[in-house]
Order: sequence, then C-alpha cells, then structure tokens
Amino acid sequence: MAGLAGRLARRWCSGLLRSPLQVPALGLHMGGPAMRTSQKDFNNAVNQVKLLKEDPGNEVKLKLYALYKQATEGPCNVPKPGVLDFINKTKWDAWNALGSLSKEAARQNYVDLVSRLSASSESPSPEAPAADRKQPESDTLVVTSEDGITTIRLNRPTKKNALTNQMYHDIMAALQAASKDESVITVLTGSGDYYCSGNDLTNFASVPPGGLEEMARRGAVLLRDFVNCFIDFPKPLVAVVNGPAVGISVTVLGLFDVVYATDRATFHTPFSHLGQSPEGCSSYTFPKIMGSSKAAEMLIFGKKLTAQEACAQGLVTEVFPDGTFQKEVWARLKAYSKLPPNTMRISKQIIRNRERETLHTVNAEECRVLRERWQSDECMNAIASFLSRKAKL
Repeated sequence: MAGLAGRLARRWCSGLLRSPLQVPALGLHMGGPAMRTSQKDFNNAVNQVKLLKEDPGNEVKLKLYALYKQATEGPCNVPKPGVLDFINKTKWDAWNALGSLSKEAARQNYVDLVSRLSASSESPSPEAPAADRKQPESDTLVVTSEDGITTIRLNRPTKKNALTNQMYHDIMAALQAASKDESVITVLTGSGDYYCSGNDLTNFASVPPGGLEEMARRGAVLLRDFVNCFIDFPKPLVAVVNGPAVGISVTVLGLFDVVYATDRATFHTPFSHLGQSPEGCSSYTFPKIMGSSKAAEMLIFGKKLTAQEACAQGLVTEVFPDGTFQKEVWARLKAYSKLPPNTMRISKQIIRNRERETLHTVNAEECRVLRERWQSDECMNAIASFLSRKAKL
C-alpha cells in the first residue's frame, strides 16, 4: 500500500513506531542464530521496513517492536507500566516476553522476518474481477458491479479483514453508492480465509486531544451511523460469509435479508471478554431471531457458533460445503439478480418499515451504552489483557 510509513505513523499507539518494527510473525528463533548478523545487515533491515508495500499488522508490530528493543538494549530493563496504561503495558509485555534472548539472536530474527515479509510483499496479487470495477476509497475495500450485483469486499486478508475506522467510513460510502446504482442486489463478503474479525483494536489506541471521553464519543457516533446504513439500505442485502466472523460483522447480520455461509465459518461475539456490550441492533434482532436464551449465550457469555448452529438458530439462511461455496452461492445470486428489481425493493420496504423506527431506537441506545463502556476501567483492562495475550503469541 502506498504511503505505508505515513499511515503507520498515525496508527497504533502513536509512539509504537518510534523504534522501527515490522513484519510477519513467522516464528522467532529463540535459540542462538544460525549465522551472525552484522550491524550493517540490521540497519539495512530497519531501513527496508520503510519500503514495505503492505501494513504488516498489529501483532507483528508488537513482536518486531520487542525484537528491536531486545536487539538494541538487551532484555527488558524498564519498570512495568500501570494496568490502565494498556498501550505501553502491551509493548512492555511483548518485550519482556523475549526473556534473555541475546542481542545477536534478536538482530538475526529481526533481519530474517523483514526479509521474509519483503519477499512476500513483492509477490504480485491477483486482480479483482474486471467487469465494472469501481475504484474504492481505500485498498482495504474493493467494490465491483457485475451481473446486476454490487459486491463490497473487505480486503485486509492478512489482518483477517479487521475493520479500521477508515473502513467504517468506506463501507458506509459504498452502501450509499450501491443504494443508488443500477444493481439489483448488494453483497458484503471478505477476501481470504476470514469474513471479518471485527474491530481492529488499534481503533482504541489513538486518543484524540479531547481524551478518552472524546474518543468514546466519536466511536459511538461512527458506530451509530454505520449501523444506520444497514437499517436503511433499500435493496436486498446479502452476506456471503466466507470464513470466521467476529463482533460487529456478526451483530449486523440480523439486518441483512439473506446470510449464506461456508461450513467452516464461525460466529463469535466476545463482548463480555472485552468489557463491552452488544451493538449492531443485536440486542433486539438476536432474541427475535433465535430466542432470548440462545441470544444470551452469544451476547452475554460469548458462545461461538458453528455455521450449522447459526443456521439452526436462524442467524444464517443456508450453509454450503466450503469446496463448492463460492460456485453455488454466486450462481444463486446471479439468478436472483434477474428478478424484477422494483418488486424486490418494495417487498423489502414492506418487511422493514414496520420496525425501522424500533431498530434506530435500539441502535442509538446500544451506542449510548457502549460509549460509557469504552470509558470504563473494566473495558480498558479487558482490552489491555487481550492485547498482552496477543503479544505473547
């Protein structure tokens, strides 16, 4: 992606990249290095990071931050930050987890990982289907229109299609454009093995001048506007769930007209694990779809559903074998796209109108509660704990 250095500088705990770090977590050699790495090789790797075309992801940034610190300063030698300082605590945990790894071994690991990422980033990526390709605002979202179907594809496969704040804006823009274009059906799907892993938790790391309260306010407004786009979308809206789905990508499924899933998909809403509460109108749609008890298992206790379980409980329309999933689903959607478009829009309007006001009310209330949760010590501690665990993986 062009301009990686600029974007990384703005992302993830602002100061994280003051020490150069990056590249995929392909495994660390915790013993002695196979060959000695010179200081020149290490410096070259540090400079090579600036030329990477793709954002390597937050887990990788933490691991490489730790390797850089270990390579330049040795084992972690600074006091552990307080539990509420979850950004610096996560960085500290990642560095401390390297234990007594020598500077030489850390340099070797750093150089090896940068080399591997550089090689993979140079591999050509396949082009999206030609057809009537629309230029997305960001390369993390690909929007195409073909055979009467507008497809909005989440395109961060190396990050499991986790949603950044910018992606929220891009998806809203894509939905608004799709609502007015000539297509008959709109589809949301993902690239790679995941449908969507929910929020990129770095969304919580950049605190604006107004502090945590302002960050929570902005987040609540963004989430409310995002969910409203699904509530108000006028055309048939289909989710093609090509893999595991987490968080917001699951909760908004109750606002889709049809949900097709591969048999290897899972559906997970771990709100309590992160000190948060339901969103996407799921506090209303899930009990309505699957009953209050089954909804509570998901939304309160964070039970992960298989595709078959989600289908049995009504969240998923139909499950397909993974090997034939894409072929079967798209053949069916192309057939549906030939149905009279105005008739389908009117039918959806009749179905949705009777509860549209209720959905908007529920969405506003969920966002109000989440705004409070995001400012709570419980939520901050839960996110800090989560990021610490990820850093140690």
